[in-house]
Amino acid sequence: MTNLTQEHVGTRKHTSMPAVAASSLAGTAVEWYDFFLYGTAAALVFNKLYFPVSDSFVSTMLALGTFAAGFLVRPLGALVLGHFGDRRGRKSTLVASLLLMGIATALIAVIPPYAAIGMAAPLILLFLRLVQGFALGGEWGGAVLLVSEYSDTSTKRAFWASWPNVGPPLGNLLAAGVLAVLSATMPQAAFLGWGWRIAFGLSAVLVIIGLVLRLYVQETPLFAASQAKAHSQRAQHAQQGKLPLAILFRRNWREILIAAGCRMGENAGFYIYSLFIITYLGEALKVDKQLGLNAVMIGQGVAVVAIPALAVLADRIGRKPIYLGASIATVVWAFAFFALLDTRQPGLIVLAAVGGLLIFAAYSSVIGAFFSELFPTDVRYSGTSVAYNLASLVAGSFAPLIALALYHAFGTGMAIGVYLAAMGAISIVSVLFAKETRDVKLSDLDTARVPS
Repeated sequence: MTNLTQEHVGTRKHTSMPAVAASSLAGTAVEWYDFFLYGTAAALVFNKLYFPVSDSFVSTMLALGTFAAGFLVRPLGALVLGHFGDRRGRKSTLVASLLLMGIATALIAVIPPYAAIGMAAPLILLFLRLVQGFALGGEWGGAVLLVSEYSDTSTKRAFWASWPNVGPPLGNLLAAGVLAVLSATMPQAAFLGWGWRIAFGLSAVLVIIGLVLRLYVQETPLFAASQAKAHSQRAQHAQQGKLPLAILFRRNWREILIAAGCRMGENAGFYIYSLFIITYLGEALKVDKQLGLNAVMIGQGVAVVAIPALAVLADRIGRKPIYLGASIATVVWAFAFFALLDTRQPGLIVLAAVGGLLIFAAYSSVIGAFFSELFPTDVRYSGTSVAYNLASLVAGSFAPLIALALYHAFGTGMAIGVYLAAMGAISIVSVLFAKETRDVKLSDLDTARVPS
């Protein structure tokens, strides 16, 4: 067997960290554009076109329910695509997830409304939403590993690994921006009739761009080294023939729980700051939803800039201080957020969104490096994907529904603040149980692993 030295692992012909980071970011931005486009459209369009009931609360709950359904299959996508990512490679799995997402989103653009085909309309919408969720389940972990495993010897791993995490706010910014422009430049009837479909049709163009960039980058060197080592040792260790998931849950279940727990405040907060805010302003406060869209776009723009900037700090002081600070801020901002919204003042509404998404940016600046540093290469794709999407299922999927139900029951945003603060408290406890991983080398995790 060829000797795979650290120098071989740390370099790759025809690649550079900026190119790898750009490829990873492009894919995540496209996939999150598609995913968030659905969420924003659920609050603005789908509740009217596909769930036409007389009670606006019920129709909105049904539309947000299909949004939540996408989260239910994300763990399944993480399990299936994570398996193939650990067995067949990061690059090919990421290409498959991007194609699945793009096809599902483009097809949503041509679904006839309920008035035309009856119950078939929401059922088709639900099915395509499930495909979106499955595809996204395998996206984030692979995108982060694509960067982390290339930067194993770098002292700037958090910085480079933060770029895939720019994808969610950038994708959300694009989704909210496209819908905001369309809704502002055409009559309401035209927007509901066909204008919103343009935003979903654009997905096809974005997918092509993402695929070109993603196909340019080669497989990660750490995965190639791990595969070569696995082949050479297969006859000596029966474990090598087992499923990566079986190895993961037996050997790294603690890391899964810690990582998932750390995400609770971040994930619940993100969907309240960027999605539920639109519903809350429009349905509860009777404020123009356009103001909510504008506030979200400004906040997402701030997050796009803040994520890599805070990641530089994470490379200097460590992952835990920033993660802990963001978790504490979640508890505090949970109440300040709704107090600001309740003023109905445009400037304070923007401040509420910006503050919340800055907290999200702090989480996102370290999560890519931190999750990658918890798992060895042979199960890293599965481990990061399962932990990430487990938290999304528990904290993110039902956050808009829980928030809407709490407001409906108590008539105040402060009830939602209690829920969000509880999610932040879970993150605080989880971070306290975590170890600082700033100085961990990913290749050393493979060397230190003892086969069982």
